[in-house]
Amino acid sequence: MSEIILKVENLKVQFNIKSNKHLFDFGYDKLKAVDDISFEIKQGETLGIVGESGCGKSTLARAIIDLVPTTSGKIFFEGKNLTNISKEEKWLLKKDMQMIFQDPLASLDPRMNVGDIIAEPLLSFFPKMNKKQRKEKVLQTMTKVGLLPNVINRYPHEFSGGQCQRIGIARALITEPKLIICDEPVSALDVSIQAQVTNLLMELQKEMNLTLIFISHDLSVVKHISHKILVIYLGNFVEMAEKNELFNNPLHPYNKALISAVPVADPKREKNKKIDFLDGDLPSPINPPSGCVFRTRCPKVIDKCSISKPEITTINDKHTLSCFNF
Repeated sequence: MSEIILKVENLKVQFNIKSNKHLFDFGYDKLKAVDDISFEIKQGETLGIVGESGCGKSTLARAIIDLVPTTSGKIFFEGKNLTNISKEEKWLLKKDMQMIFQDPLASLDPRMNVGDIIAEPLLSFFPKMNKKQRKEKVLQTMTKVGLLPNVINRYPHEFSGGQCQRIGIARALITEPKLIICDEPVSALDVSIQAQVTNLLMELQKEMNLTLIFISHDLSVVKHISHKILVIYLGNFVEMAEKNELFNNPLHPYNKALISAVPVADPKREKNKKIDFLDGDLPSPINPPSGCVFRTRCPKVIDKCSISKPEITTINDKHTLSCFNF
């Protein structure tokens, strides 16, 4: 049985936003980007994270890898509490936690060639490695991700989006990490290239026993790559289950709406299927609704929803939910 490699407990991330609600009064409002999220991942698993734009997916990912500060909560990586260790200890763990970003080209330094971009983490984490060893390691990693060795001296602008993302994947892999966070890594790519990059990540996961967090808007892509899926809304936990359980037995009204919007390959089924449309827009995270944050758009809202926030309930070993009415 695989061990739990990452555990997140009651994580909150808040930002102070300047406010001018009153004349001559420039105070601050609190933006609740992540509000009490908990989950765990076993080694070798992929956790998919889905939700609308602005729901806190990327902030959650960046908080885990320490790119944004956490407000409260705990993050355990291999049993070590990352929110309560020294900077030196945290730095040593960072080689085991890497990230692939959404925009392939923007995440690469245009002044550096491919070889230097991929080798850069080695300079930080393996300073005793000589130039020849670094080059050998870079070429090995390039081969793993499907890049030809003869492009090692080229620059990012000379590559397509898919090739740039392969460079980003190589840079993340070079330190042989245990956890890689993929922040919408295929959203900027063509559909055919999306499939290639997704399949590449799955192959690398098997080969290197990687643990992945995969963030995407596309539920069909998330279902293809993930073992279990976490649905969040306005920074709040909504539902989490193994992928087949989540798709075959969605319980939360928000998750039902998301799944109903996923295209079906059969034209007849696609034409006749019922889509659960949501009313209204996503509320502001600066001024979220009281109680359950989804209540303003929920078709099954009850009086209790406006009074208190629903607790996370375990339905079975494979399914957890935050809802009063299911």
